[in-house]
Amino acid sequence: MKSKEFSWKYIRTENTIDLKLFSAQFEYFENPRIPGSEEKMVILRSSDSVNIVPITIEGKMIFVRQFRVGIRAFTLELPGGIIDPGESPLQAAKRELAEETGHTTQHWQVMGKVGSNPVFMDSYIHHTIAKNVKETQRIQLDDGEDISLEMLTIEDVRRRLSSGSFLHPHTISGLVFYFNQLP
Repeated sequence: MKSKEFSWKYIRTENTIDLKLFSAQFEYFENPRIPGSEEKMVILRSSDSVNIVPITIEGKMIFVRQFRVGIRAFTLELPGGIIDPGESPLQAAKRELAEETGHTTQHWQVMGKVGSNPVFMDSYIHHTIAKNVKETQRIQLDDGEDISLEMLTIEDVRRRLSSGSFLHPHTISGLVFYFNQLP
């Protein structure tokens, strides 16, 4: 079977609803495999987000445990959050790490980005490493957050990643970036 490169033709957008963190839209495209077709697709529009792999001076990785309403369960995940208007991903990472964990550092490394969920979202998650973090301030949580911190050894994190213990896809992709950059 020969590979074909298709070009989906954009037709129109229909705004639907504001969902606090997202706005939902219907976008219509013509499927090039079916000339004259009109495929209705759901797109969630939102700001990009950041995700931080924080490593303490002692070599432990900081995680946040928080309740996630989508799966009605607590997840252990890397700190992070939505990039505010006018912020760069690195500025947002510094802010989110301080707010969620009370830790700061001057040692940052940008690892890359992945699509939040390219099936129906238009945003990206930017991954960073924060090295030699130390507690310098009080945690400042948003109204919708209730977080507890957990410090794990790098070996424990690697084991949990390999066993499928982490549930949040942004944490998984951030850890894959991190472990692939180690010598």
